[in-house]
Formats: sequence, C-alpha cells, structure tokens
Amino acid sequence: MKRILMGLLIILACIGIFASFSYLYRKSQTKPVVFKTETAQTLDIRKKTVATGSVVPRQSVDIKPKITGILTEVDVEPGKFVKKGDQLGKVEIIPEAGTVNSAESSVRTAQISAENAKRELDREEGLFKQGVVPEAELYKFRTDYALAKAQAQTAASNLQIVKEGQTRGQKGSTLVVTATVEGMVIDVPVKVGYSVIQANSFNPGTTIATIANMGDMIFDGHVDESEVAKIKEGMKLQIKVGAIDKDTFEGKLEYIAPQGKEIDGAIQFEIKAAIVQKKEQYIRAGYSANADIVLDEKPKVLAIREALVQYDKDKPFVEVETTPQTFVKKDVKLGLSDGINVEVISGVTAADKIKIPETAGPDKPDVPPGGGSGKGSAKSTKK
Repeated sequence: MKRILMGLLIILACIGIFASFSYLYRKSQTKPVVFKTETAQTLDIRKKTVATGSVVPRQSVDIKPKITGILTEVDVEPGKFVKKGDQLGKVEIIPEAGTVNSAESSVRTAQISAENAKRELDREEGLFKQGVVPEAELYKFRTDYALAKAQAQTAASNLQIVKEGQTRGQKGSTLVVTATVEGMVIDVPVKVGYSVIQANSFNPGTTIATIANMGDMIFDGHVDESEVAKIKEGMKLQIKVGAIDKDTFEGKLEYIAPQGKEIDGAIQFEIKAAIVQKKEQYIRAGYSANADIVLDEKPKVLAIREALVQYDKDKPFVEVETTPQTFVKKDVKLGLSDGINVEVISGVTAADKIKIPETAGPDKPDVPPGGGSGKGSAKSTKK
C-alpha cells in the first residue's frame, strides 16, 4: 500500500513539474510585433482657433415710451416687419395727485400775477394820458404784464402735459409709441396693463419693443487671452450655428476688443465678425454658434498624421518601410500643422509607407491605398 501511495505522489509531482515547464515555455515564445503603415496624402491644412458666441443682428433698437403711464394697447408681435413711424402701442397717463395739485397751483398763481399786472398797466396808461408819468415808465408796466401773461400760458401748458401728456398745439402724440427705425420686431417684453417709464437721467426706461435689421447679422463671441494675440481684423471665419446641423457660414473678423473681461474665471476678449448669409437659409437672432478662425492655411499640400512623427533630440523623423516589416529612419522637414495633420515639406513622398508607432493611438480609419500591414517579424534599421 505504501508503495502505491508513493508511486502516485511521484506521478503527481512529475505532472506538476511538466505543466510548469510547459507554461513557462509557452510564455517565453512571444509573438512578433507587426506594425501597420500609412501613406502621406494631399490635404488642405488649416491652423485655427475656436471662438464661442452667438449670432445677433448688427443693429437693434429698443423702443421706449415718451411718457410714464399704463400700456393700454400693443399693436405688434415678434416677427412683424415695421417701418419708421408705425404705431407699436399706446400709453395712458396716470398722473400723480401731488403733481397735478402743484401744476394747478402754479396756474392759479400765474393767473393772479397776470391779473395784477393788467390792473397796474391800466392805471399807468390812465396816468400817461393825463401826462403825469413819462412813456418810458409805461413801457416797463407793459413788459411786466407781457411776462406775467406768458407765465400764465406756460403754467396752463404744464398742467395740460401733466394730465394729457401733451399740449394742444403739439404735433404728434406722446401717448402713441411709434417705431423709430425700419426692421423686424424681434422682442416685445411687455403686455397690455404694464406700467411703463420714460427714459430719464435716473432710469433707462421701459422697452416696449426691440427692432432689428435681420438682413445684416454678425457673430458676437469671445476668444481666450492665449489666442487673441494670434488673430487680427480681416481674418476669415467658418461659423457653425448650433441649430443648423448641416451647414456652415463664411465670416470676416471686423472687431477685437481692446480690453478683456473675466468670464468664468478666465480673461476673454470680445470679437465681432460679419456673416455672409445664404438666401435659402434663415438665421434667427440669438442662435448659439462656434467660429473657427483660420490663422493660417495651405491648400493641397502633402501631409501626414502628426502621430506618425517621432523625434530624436528635437529633430523630427519617420520610419519608412523598405521591405515587409523592415523600416528605415528618414528625417523630415515639417510645415504647417492643424493639430492632427502636419505638412511635410521634404523627407517622404506619397508612395512611401510610413510606420505607425505603438504610441500613435488608434489606427487611421480610412487608410489610403498602399497603406496596410505587412507580415513577418518586425525589424527596424537606421539609415
């Protein structure tokens, strides 16, 4: 029995040792690395920066009432086209009791002064006819009476303005709110019954409607301080409107703010750019948009992915396949880069198969003809 148990233990030990050696042997037999390749392509390289903002009308005007009161009528709605002078609404004056009382008191005071001046003038004219007073003295009383009469008329006009908002001889009506420019009404922030205030030194006034020229739109956005030094007026923009998926708009940079503002903890500079609108595409005010500002561009140049470029002491090079999975190092001279692709001035041709390094990330989705992978073990040689 002991012999049988000993034999079994020896057999199990041999199986374990054999399995261990077999595992270590298989692990030592690593598969050869197979490198894929790509070829250079003719591309349009654009170096650009991105600005975020919105599309707004170049000119928009807020229409304010000429008097303070209650809005009794609104004659427009957003989207309506109006001409200069068209009626937008009406305002009813609700005068304050104190203001009315003060104006009425001024009228009574002015009337009393005028009546008193008239009596004095009549008395002086009688004395002048009798030859008691000189003519120069009579002129003084005539002047006093004329001034008192004018003050009485002014006080009456002020009372009428307080009660009705205008005088009888005034052209136009301050009770009617009219458009001051031609364009489309893009906003009516008030409704019938709202209290409205005229613009004055202490208050901007209540906006009855906002009118804009929708045929002249601009991109109003912001650029980070790290990028503002790279842009200048006149540069081209590619504007992508968030609400319009399949179309972009051309633009031209017109304005760069001389002073930045802190927005969300970063210094941003405002920019404005004219948009080239398309007849078949209607742009609404307030659309959010992103603008690609083209800092530099080179059309139809030989380019490769930047991930294919390696560096030896800051000198760029690529590895070109000579025979299947055999690569030779070639120095390259690079040009303009857009962050993904880079222009190749010299060093490789469109026919060269360039090694994709292991650090290059995912393979290029559309490998051009001639690109691909070879077979066999990997070897790398230096020129």
